[in-house]
Amino acid sequence: MRPRAVIILAQGFEEMEAIISIDILRRAGIDAVIACLDHDLLVAGSRKITVQAQVKLDDIDFIPDAVVLPGGMPGALNLAQSENVINFIKKIADQGKIIAAVCASPAHVLVKAGVLKGKTATCYPGDETLFLPETIYKKQDVVVDGNIITASGPGTSFDFALAIVKKICGQDLADKVKKAALIK
Repeated sequence: MRPRAVIILAQGFEEMEAIISIDILRRAGIDAVIACLDHDLLVAGSRKITVQAQVKLDDIDFIPDAVVLPGGMPGALNLAQSENVINFIKKIADQGKIIAAVCASPAHVLVKAGVLKGKTATCYPGDETLFLPETIYKKQDVVVDGNIITASGPGTSFDFALAIVKKICGQDLADKVKKAALIK
């Protein structure tokens, strides 16, 4: 069975972070499942680009190899306010699976889920003030600490997605995807 990742979209998500992650994961052969919070599977991004999700988060009946949380505003706030999202992240953490968040999501969603305690992470510049003292902030594009992958924003989306591929499938496949997509 091929690896699976669930990308959770909430109204107001950052389009680049979501679409680039979905695309790169799928190029790597990962079953990238697009989930949303609403019964209406259409989710509008922060720049009004609408994406059709495949499934409502509540209907996910498996533990994926990774959960991916795009940022954007108010997308990250909408994710953080969803008890279903927080509970799903905690389930993923309990299983030792990968939790990947970018932009505002590390500071808003992962802090609320309590998965950054004792971890090193990054986020959108300025949002690090929301990190608890138990989290070490690194001003880097992408930070990998154990099963937690964080990135700082839209421009880091390719490196963020490739870090997820590397963690799930290994460096060789990440390099192949990077080369085939002409990513510098």
